[in-house]
Amino acid sequence: MHDIRMIRDNPAAFDEGLSRRGLSAQSAAILAIDEARRAAITAAETAQADRNAASKDVGKAKASGDEAEFERLRALVSEKKDEIARLEEEAKARDAELTTILEAIPNLPYDDVPVGADEDDNVELHRRGTPRDFDFTPVEHFDIPAVKPGMDFETAAKLSGSRFVLLSGAVARLHRALSQFMLDVHTLENGLTEVNAPVLVRNETMYGTGQLPKFGEDSYETTNGWWLIPTSEVSLTNIVAGHTISHDYLPRRYTAHSLCFRSEAGSAGRDTAGMLRQHQFEKVEMVSVTHPEKSDAEQQRMLGCAEGILDRLNIPYRTVVLCTGDMGFGARRTYDIEAWLPGQNTYREISSVSTCGDFQARRMNARFKPEGGGKPEFVHTLNGSGLAVGRCLIAVLENGQEADGSVTLPDALHSYLGGKTRIAPDGTWA
Repeated sequence: MHDIRMIRDNPAAFDEGLSRRGLSAQSAAILAIDEARRAAITAAETAQADRNAASKDVGKAKASGDEAEFERLRALVSEKKDEIARLEEEAKARDAELTTILEAIPNLPYDDVPVGADEDDNVELHRRGTPRDFDFTPVEHFDIPAVKPGMDFETAAKLSGSRFVLLSGAVARLHRALSQFMLDVHTLENGLTEVNAPVLVRNETMYGTGQLPKFGEDSYETTNGWWLIPTSEVSLTNIVAGHTISHDYLPRRYTAHSLCFRSEAGSAGRDTAGMLRQHQFEKVEMVSVTHPEKSDAEQQRMLGCAEGILDRLNIPYRTVVLCTGDMGFGARRTYDIEAWLPGQNTYREISSVSTCGDFQARRMNARFKPEGGGKPEFVHTLNGSGLAVGRCLIAVLENGQEADGSVTLPDALHSYLGGKTRIAPDGTWA
């Protein structure tokens, strides 16, 4: 949600931010509604003052026997009552109109975010790790012989439809090991607090992080009005919703491993093979709630946490900063980490690390008390995948595939697999 006072004070800067997002100027229309709202409020306050004054004089006129003045004042009180109700209703309507507009406008990008239209305009920051030089032609994860017995799309489609997968045996255990490995690194080394949070949330929880009202079609709503979370960012960020916390409570750093659910609206025909884009998937999420002055440094810290997982798994990757046209609705700056997938011979997104400024905090009304006192301020919120478990599974399988159809597993996972180091060509532990 945008601060109307900022738009009043800096309409040109607001429109410039929208322009960098590829959107038309909106400050004039917004400020016209705001002015009408404020005018109605002021007129209602004036009418209330007139009514109060007339109410005081009614008794005096009655006591003095001035019947004509008494009737005039009584009529004025009644007239002002109706006028106040009308003006308050008008102010309420203008306020609702203003909120509807503001809640649908994306966050403004930071000045250092590159301007662009889509993913082709993202800017690469660095690459880590060297893609393996295979002495055979690597295949995609679902075509690796060792993987096929434990990755069943046909049965999943019978159970649930397209974009679902049934994992079993060694592949299922590897998937579980990845999430445990990530959680251990984030909690024991990166200083995050592990949370087991609900995956069913209310409307206001989805609204707080920006999924509603604009992106309702991207998620699943139950018949009784709960929503299945698209990511545990929704649950974790809303922990501070409605609170005014002490400055020394910051930063708050959370992580959670959860099921995630997305309708993938608008993605028809994209990544239909394999488990790259699913309706149900798992992710280890990171969320930070920080002091505004610390949010830029916190984003860099979170990026390092996510990259560190891939470093330990020996997965080559590249990190890009998203351009203005490719950023999510609530972000002010986003870094994407893309893992190397030899089966596709390309890098694919495995994590996004975003800073939202006070955009979500305004929607959630999450504030902190500054050190030394003063008016409460909105916190800053950040979120990042640490990592997407299914996509990490794909990267481990494809980068570890061997010519005989087996898969060699990263050293970092051996202790999570009971010492197992390899999946045999027939899908059993080697």
